[in-house]
Amino acid sequence: MNKLIYPAIFHPEPKVGGYSVYFPDLLGCVTEGDTLQEAFKMAEDALGLYLYSLKEDGEPFPLASNPSNLKPKGDDFTALVEWDEVVYLKRVDTKSVKKTLTIPGWLDTLAKERNINFSRALQKALMDALDIRDIA
Repeated sequence: MNKLIYPAIFHPEPKVGGYSVYFPDLLGCVTEGDTLQEAFKMAEDALGLYLYSLKEDGEPFPLASNPSNLKPKGDDFTALVEWDEVVYLKRVDTKSVKKTLTIPGWLDTLAKERNINFSRALQKALMDALDIRDIA
């Protein structure tokens, strides 16, 4: 699973308030927010959507610039924005998906006798296999 960090340029918008945000390394990845906190949250969402779209299309992720090489103008400033694929997917891909699977009869019998929740057990096994910690 991917964890990536990209620099974003935050531009205060004194006439209308809030901030506009763009990622110098990601063409067209822009967003805005009415407050700095909202702009940062929107930047995380924009980055997630952009990178996940690249992944879905089989495109490589652009290299991130070294933030010290970026020279924001005026009151603009650079901040690092992280994309954690697992956290992003847990937040945006919340629908349940039905899976049909086959297990040996003896395993089914024992699990039912012990009131094992099959969905919960499969989720735990998949998270263990993927080395994913339960993320709130």
